[in-house]
Amino acid sequence: MNKLCLFLLTIMLTMMSAPLMAQCSLCTKTAQQLGEGPAKGLNNGILMLAFTPLVIIGLLAFRWWKSNREAS
Repeated sequence: MNKLCLFLLTIMLTMMSAPLMAQCSLCTKTAQQLGEGPAKGLNNGILMLAFTPLVIIGLLAFRWWKSNREAS
């Protein structure tokens, strides 16, 4: 049952995800002034900067889950 809930949650989150546009309003205005190419580069840079903390949090969560599973 637990695996089923996790699977359904993953499917639901995947279906709800929109194309990633990781720009705040100030970055959007700056990117509009730069043009199409630099705007894509700015967006990719923002996504790369966000990726590292998310990976660290994911690894910590996985280690916590694995240690709690082994303790049970």
